[in-house]
Amino acid sequence: MTRFQSSDCGGLTVLVAQRLVLLRGSGALWLEAERALVVADLHFEKGSSYAARFGQMLPPYDTRETLTRLETEVAALQPATLIFLGDSFHDGAAEDRLAADDAERLRALSVGRDLIWAVGNHDADGPRALPGQIIDELAIGGLILRHEPEPGHQPGEVAGHLHPAARVSSGRGSVRKRCFVTDGQRLILPAFGAYTGGLNILDEAFAGLFIAPPLAGALGGKRVHAVGPKSLRPD
Repeated sequence: MTRFQSSDCGGLTVLVAQRLVLLRGSGALWLEAERALVVADLHFEKGSSYAARFGQMLPPYDTRETLTRLETEVAALQPATLIFLGDSFHDGAAEDRLAADDAERLRALSVGRDLIWAVGNHDADGPRALPGQIIDELAIGGLILRHEPEPGHQPGEVAGHLHPAARVSSGRGSVRKRCFVTDGQRLILPAFGAYTGGLNILDEAFAGLFIAPPLAGALGGKRVHAVGPKSLRPD
């Protein structure tokens, strides 16, 4: 049976395919043995994309807000490797729209560590002018990291793409939060980006991915809250 355990940092530890991992309150995954920090679905420059394509003027600060949160995690953990699990950019031209200082902040993240970029459906070619290795998937410490979950039983898979969110009931109503979701065999990360929404984990898109009723690790400020299946509600 899958169980979460609280961590001193406010996160939760959980076994995924018999490998202990840490779910951080930021929405990042920490692999202690490899000193690897994993984030998914940052969607840099989503705001500028909506302005250019739809004339929808979102505040143009999503990239900077996301970068600040990422820099905070890097400063706290000092990872040897920083892994982006795809859809790091909102579209193929997003890298070109980066402000010069934001691009420099991304380059600075590579100082003293390796950057690995998994390709996603929004950024299928990966970054062109930024440092790091571009991959389709990565095997690390008994886990397989990729952008999009593959169908069927995939023990050890760690993925993003679906932007999981949980609506959680309480005595005073319900609240909706981004979340990690796992059945102890595979793990799906929440979207890390500032302007990314979430898909309820009771949605049909998650059907068939888990061999047991999954648990959610809901993001709540500086903590991750363990949520069992009985507390989950549809939107």
